[in-house]
Amino acid sequence: MTDDALSSQPSDRDDTITQPTLNARGWLRFVWRQLTSMRTALMLLLALAVASLPGSVLPQRSIDAGRTADWLAQHKTVGPILDKLSFFEVFAAPWFAAIYLLLFVSLVGCVLPRSLLHWRAMRARPPRAPKRLERLVAHTTTEIAAPPESVIEAARKVLRGKRFRVHSHDGSSVSSEAGHLKETGNLLFHLALIGVIIGVAVGHIWGWKGDVIVPEGQSFANSVGRYATFAPGPWVDDSTLAPFTLTLHKLDATFEESTKGKGQFGTPRDFTAYVTEADKPGGPAKDTTIKVNHPLSVPGATVFLLGNGYAPKITVRDAKGDVLYSEATPFLARDNNYTSVGAVKVPAAEPKELGFSGLFLPTATIDPHAGPTSVFPQALKPALALTVYEGDLNPGGRPQSVYTLDTASLTQLKDAKKQPLRIWLEPGQTYQLPGGRGSITFDGVTRFAGLSIRHDPGKWLTLASAILALAGLIGSLLIRRRRVFVRVSPSADGSRTLVSVGGLAKDDDDGLPELLDDVVAALHDAIGDKR
Repeated sequence: MTDDALSSQPSDRDDTITQPTLNARGWLRFVWRQLTSMRTALMLLLALAVASLPGSVLPQRSIDAGRTADWLAQHKTVGPILDKLSFFEVFAAPWFAAIYLLLFVSLVGCVLPRSLLHWRAMRARPPRAPKRLERLVAHTTTEIAAPPESVIEAARKVLRGKRFRVHSHDGSSVSSEAGHLKETGNLLFHLALIGVIIGVAVGHIWGWKGDVIVPEGQSFANSVGRYATFAPGPWVDDSTLAPFTLTLHKLDATFEESTKGKGQFGTPRDFTAYVTEADKPGGPAKDTTIKVNHPLSVPGATVFLLGNGYAPKITVRDAKGDVLYSEATPFLARDNNYTSVGAVKVPAAEPKELGFSGLFLPTATIDPHAGPTSVFPQALKPALALTVYEGDLNPGGRPQSVYTLDTASLTQLKDAKKQPLRIWLEPGQTYQLPGGRGSITFDGVTRFAGLSIRHDPGKWLTLASAILALAGLIGSLLIRRRRVFVRVSPSADGSRTLVSVGGLAKDDDDGLPELLDDVVAALHDAIGDKR
């Protein structure tokens, strides 16, 4: 050894540690490993949940274009910014799709290699028993009056009876392991998550959903133009929708009428829509029902009863008596007693368009503090309370809610006392509008059904994957991964066999010592040797 090697003086050599440089292939491998780690998958899953929040907080254009337009009109500063960021079409936004696809790639890249390793581990033999089993987490010893060969054979049978995979690497020990299904359940859970993602993607790409309001006595034909809102997937050809038809004959609604019953007065008890369905116009028709949580299956879609309410029949005439408007107009319930808001829009009125806005009251009363209100959801004493506007009903031509009026370009009519004109109508009554504007008549009351019609080709894959995910999660939580080793040696005098039993568990396992005691007891029973 040289003097320079032993010297403490600074050396002129450059001992700077240099990191190896990565080429393009190395960087790709590094990025792929980071993307396919379980930590990244969990972060992406959390990011997907956070990214979904705007879709549940803000109105979505694909669901309710009118409500979205109203929100943008009321928030003229922040609205356009959020709109550019696709916050009103969250689930069709590029950034949401990017998180979704990254999560899918991360799960696939993480789970598939682990599944291959797990498959190999399940086919592999249990590891060789340690020489000193007393060093293991759980350990016990005993003596059995039998030769070592008989004890080894008995140990194999006992451990197999407890569902352990068993192998002897030599003539003095037995190795066994159980609980591989714990990792199987864990992998099944993650594989099922991939199935859920694929099922949701299939439903989004090839599925569609639409909402429609159908008053009693009216029919609905499955075409895009008949829907109030229609949201097709990007690869859906809306000209190929199944041509089924529905006719709503009656909507039966029952409410709690007794104050002595178990439920609260006015509590809904049942909603049933009695309909006639035909797979195609002019085809065979069948009478059926749609109930809450009991949808109707039709060709290529499923019909859900999601809402109901009242649609008062209203007729508006001009000064000559010609009918300008005559429809069953849906009003939207805003409380449990079905105090409902709505609007009647008459663009055919002259010289200015007319709009009526107000309340429909199934069981009407006038509260001294709350004003016109309903005290029971059934139409026992129906009435309309309306105000009247004239002007341009939709100056910008943007989508509007059918239940409200945009009064920005409208003028409210007033009575002789210069107070806002208020109209109170009961069934069969007519009110003459001032200034020769015509009249409005409350003809009667019908109910309407709010139907949601959906086609989701990925729902069965999503359902099956969700069930498998639950089964895998339960298995990963309940099944325990354990290894049990048995080592034998003859006693000093050769008359008995010393048996050492040790166990390992992947996680904390308070039941492992008890398992070893059971193995020892079973060995004595199998040999016929009392302890």
